[in-house]
Amino acid sequence: MRNKTLHLNVGSSLWLLGLLILIASSAFADGAEGSPLRKVGDVPLPGPAVRFDYQSLDTSQGRLYIAHMNANQLVVFDTKKRVVVANLNGFSSVHGVWAIPELGRVYASTTGEHTVAAVDMATLTTIARIGPIKYPDGIAYAPEPKRVFVSDEHGDADAVIDTKTNSLVTTIPLGGGAGNTVYDSVAGRILVAVHEKNELVSIDPASAKIIGRYPVNGVEHPHGIALDVPERLAFIAGEENHRLAVVDLTSMKVLATYQVGEDPDVLAFDPTLKLLYVSAESGYVAVFRERGKALVSEGESFMPHAHTVSVDPETHLVYFPLQDIDGHPILRIMEPAVTK
Repeated sequence: MRNKTLHLNVGSSLWLLGLLILIASSAFADGAEGSPLRKVGDVPLPGPAVRFDYQSLDTSQGRLYIAHMNANQLVVFDTKKRVVVANLNGFSSVHGVWAIPELGRVYASTTGEHTVAAVDMATLTTIARIGPIKYPDGIAYAPEPKRVFVSDEHGDADAVIDTKTNSLVTTIPLGGGAGNTVYDSVAGRILVAVHEKNELVSIDPASAKIIGRYPVNGVEHPHGIALDVPERLAFIAGEENHRLAVVDLTSMKVLATYQVGEDPDVLAFDPTLKLLYVSAESGYVAVFRERGKALVSEGESFMPHAHTVSVDPETHLVYFPLQDIDGHPILRIMEPAVTK
């Protein structure tokens, strides 16, 4: 009799736990009341229902470039008309993508070929393939020396490309796996997250030399990075412990850490609304508002496979390519529920 009663109690507890999880998930769902994001629309995307990776927005032309990684395709999306302009083939395991309007080019990490492809924006044709790079991933551009910097994630290095000749200049050993690479325009330096060392590495773009190494305390396996350059803040997500660090770019010290979704990946920052979006492999998107040198949580939204995010600082629309909604890929367009 005791065992039976225990069985019933355990069963009831599990049922109640499941109900609570369902209620919590509904509260986090996109567009639900209490969610920090509301849905503007879903746009069908071409190709199979497989994984996406980085995006890059060219606000001057109103084009969003999306790496459809496991489809080996680069999607070109018109953000004004909300239509797909082109779906480019031949981008093997494309990871990173970066649009550079001043050069009229897009650079994409064709990781399956160990190269970076240079694409002409006007004709959407590939004009060069640069390498070899062991595992090209995230991309940044330093305008003064006109160089592209590429995270060589498995090569434990950052690769340097001369955009004047579309040639590989050098690779910079980091001593650990390369997370995202970004450009700090005020300090004129490249910043790279280094996985195993839990560091942020600073690189001089002209000399291609490391000029500083800074611990990211409280974060394990740092990967995704976003910057608020005018306010001199960096936001760095740790894949292993699901923590987000706020780093003062003047002192290079960690100011605070915050909990985010499991396996955080890509970050995006809206500098006008001071909203930070932290997307995660688990599908949970954490939204924070910057207040001074700290962050205040606006809540979470849930979207399946929402590990990549991009935001338009002019319209404040937020873009999430989702690999599989009812068997098809879509681009989910969201907006902040509260703008102040």
